[in-house]
Amino acid sequence: AALGRVGLASRVEPGLDPCAALQIHLEIDPGETEKVYFLVGQGQDAEESLGLIRRFQDTEAIDEARGRVEAWWDDHLGTVTVDKPDPAMDVILNRWLPYQALSCRVWGRSALYQSSGAFGFRDQLQDVMSLLHAAPELAREHILRAARHQFEEGDVLHWWHPPSGRGVRTRISDDLLWLPYVTAEYVEATGDEALLEERVSFRKGEPLDPDEEERYGSYELTEEKASVYEHCLRALERGTTSGPNGLPLIGAGDWNDGLNRVGIEGEGESVWLGWFLYATLSRFADLCARVGETGQAEVLREQAGDVQKALEESAWDGNWYIRAVYGDGTPLGSSTNEECQIASMAQSWAVLSGAGDPERTAEAMEAVAERLVHESDDPPPGLIHLFTPPFDETPQDPGYIKGYPPGIRENGGQYTHAALWAVWAYTEMGQGDRAGALFQLLNPVHHSDTGEKMRRYGVE
Repeated sequence: AALGRVGLASRVEPGLDPCAALQIHLEIDPGETEKVYFLVGQGQDAEESLGLIRRFQDTEAIDEARGRVEAWWDDHLGTVTVDKPDPAMDVILNRWLPYQALSCRVWGRSALYQSSGAFGFRDQLQDVMSLLHAAPELAREHILRAARHQFEEGDVLHWWHPPSGRGVRTRISDDLLWLPYVTAEYVEATGDEALLEERVSFRKGEPLDPDEEERYGSYELTEEKASVYEHCLRALERGTTSGPNGLPLIGAGDWNDGLNRVGIEGEGESVWLGWFLYATLSRFADLCARVGETGQAEVLREQAGDVQKALEESAWDGNWYIRAVYGDGTPLGSSTNEECQIASMAQSWAVLSGAGDPERTAEAMEAVAERLVHESDDPPPGLIHLFTPPFDETPQDPGYIKGYPPGIRENGGQYTHAALWAVWAYTEMGQGDRAGALFQLLNPVHHSDTGEKMRRYGVE
């Protein structure tokens, strides 16, 4: 519409779908060229903003700035390159995913269905792991940012909004463990042990009351500061829990926030969290040994061994591992359940953690291929379900996950984050052909390589 008129309406009123638009009118003779610059920016205050405007009246300054931006992205997006026989894999892995991880997930914190701009404690810690080689300085910066959102007691804000910093304190059980997990991965990848000595404040606030599930508020920083190493140890101390079966307590959710009623009364346990806790304890124990804290390393390895023993004694269902245990002792993710009989995360992390019995994990991952992988030549080209069957009429109350229609998102749909963990697990098992085929099945490039598929996949 704008191309067919001279001048824009510049109308602002309630109920409109707002946008910002710039229009200029050009008259160009045959053979003539015209170069036009559109600038969008911001400053800390009016003075800085006006200074930027004056600076970028100069076209040479514009070209120089654009060149620096392009060089910066080329440097960061070209650090890791993939060259495979599958062009669609090259397209998605080279530049596209690294760019999205940084610009969308870390900087924008926005997506089609979740545009709040909030930092999620676990979310962005996971995201910066993709930057360990391409932009380690940004990963380091975020580890410090996350540590500043940990309470003195070791638990953390589930999410918070900048610039106010207001966020929510919860009983989610896995968030805090991502700090030591990612810190250990960062130091191993970069050798930057100095990070462990960086001193960071905590958040302070009254702990949640026994009958309080969460609390949204503003939490001030403490004057006390502790090393990142100490922050990680506090997270491990708070996060290493044990329920009736020796498995860690699931709390108000364990990565899958929708399972918020499985253990809200205090006794429910998580098998996936058991694998993740084992991996975190083991990785951080290696880090402790690396910096000469051998006594602490031994303590963490002993705790990891206790978790591994409990998992093998309590979580094996006969053909795969269960997903969790309700507070009343009823299993979740078991063949005895009518809904959610098998969950992919409990199997893939048995592999990724290195804690699962090899014979059992091989059987469990075969069950994933048979029960959770849906392959089709027709659109959709394929799915890897989070679990099956989805929740619908179960008398148990797993949580708000039942608010999703059966087969949608976390309720038994393809939650691609977890689906990729399954692909990763097959890779770790040496099943490269299967892993490659499943990556092809998941690759969004293949979901939109025809007009019909593109119309079907109109959203995220």
